[in-house]
Amino acid sequence: MSEKTNPWQIVRDFEAAIADYAGSRFAVAVDTGTAALFLCCRYLNVGQVTLPKRTYCSVPCSVIHAGGTVRFEDQQWRGVYRLDPYPIIDGACRFTRGMYEKGTYHCLSFQYRKHLAIGRGGMILTDDAAAVEWFKLARFSGRHEVPLTEDVPAMIGWSCYMEPERAALGLTLLSITPDRNEDLEFNYPDLSEFNLYEGPEPEEMRVAAVETSGVS
Repeated sequence: MSEKTNPWQIVRDFEAAIADYAGSRFAVAVDTGTAALFLCCRYLNVGQVTLPKRTYCSVPCSVIHAGGTVRFEDQQWRGVYRLDPYPIIDGACRFTRGMYEKGTYHCLSFQYRKHLAIGRGGMILTDDAAAVEWFKLARFSGRHEVPLTEDVPAMIGWSCYMEPERAALGLTLLSITPDRNEDLEFNYPDLSEFNLYEGPEPEEMRVAAVETSGVS
């Protein structure tokens, strides 16, 4: 398949443009900011992760689904924060030129309320070439970006890739995005008030949810 007819080329172009804007060596596009966080947590095999108690609920979900546990702290943050003690950055509320912090796995969101509002999408910024190879396989069910009949899957992955049409919209919007943008602020609830994030393991939670719903 030539580059001219390869639909993934527009995704690569978007990744390169975001990396240039952010100041990272690489960028890996995924379908949501939540998927970006999950893949980073899974790649680093996280254990206990400390989060600000006021953040979006998908963040502790990502940690727990990746096999980690969550501890909440009363942190004040603006734009970005770290999934401590790991070099994973939740950067969903910041989008400005040069925002990447070297040595981190910096996760972006392109949800409709974010700065680059393509409706649905996310990105992992990193300087780690080995991680990029893993992320690209992991996001595409372990597959390479070639026709299925030509491929040999390399790992057990997930389906969280970005579609070419969203990447095309992202490139268009990026071309008119200023270099400096104010950090976004949302009225997040205090997640430490909900027992489920610091409670049982995911399998026990799943069983409990099924029993509560009455599904057999």
